[in-house]
Amino acid sequence: MKFLKKILVIATLLMSTQVFAEAVPGRDYTVMGSPVPTHSGEKIEVLEFFFYGCSHCYHLHPHLMAWEKKAPKDVALQLVPTIFRDSWEPMARTFFALEAMGQLSRLHDDLFKAWNVTNTDLSDEAKIGAWMTQHGVDRAKFAAAYNSFTMGSKVSRSNQMVRDFGIRGTPTVVVDGKFVITGLSPEVTIQVLNDVLARARKERSKR
Repeated sequence: MKFLKKILVIATLLMSTQVFAEAVPGRDYTVMGSPVPTHSGEKIEVLEFFFYGCSHCYHLHPHLMAWEKKAPKDVALQLVPTIFRDSWEPMARTFFALEAMGQLSRLHDDLFKAWNVTNTDLSDEAKIGAWMTQHGVDRAKFAAAYNSFTMGSKVSRSNQMVRDFGIRGTPTVVVDGKFVITGLSPEVTIQVLNDVLARARKERSKR
């Protein structure tokens, strides 16, 4: 009986290896019929559409950040805070405000944990401002960035990108303006991302 169980485990592992040996379009990712222009110059653009309160985004986050540290030099990762409803806009503004203040890298992880681990209420500017003070951010400067003149254009740009790419859920990863990855486990997402990058690189070399 133990021998049979070992055989079943080995067979399952082999099947899993075969299934994810190479990313397959239509199964692991989709290809947009009308690619969206990228803004990363010569680099291959990788976009992650996310929301801090999304548990799937939270689980993908450490994998994607680890991947970014080892990403090829011809790749540029851009995070896009997604707004599917009005209640999501405060977090998008928070992302852009911290980015403008140079504080995003320090607090990005903490914001994910606040939503997904400690269940902290960050539903409006007042609550977010109090949280910022607790984390060493000047509240007045944060408020100025959060309500800055340019914030409206950044939020609008994020919304436009969601429409352009037809984003329907988070997290969604888009490569080179046309390869869309969503609905996979974190580990498989990274594997598919690497495979799709290879395809994008190959297609670029033929242009």
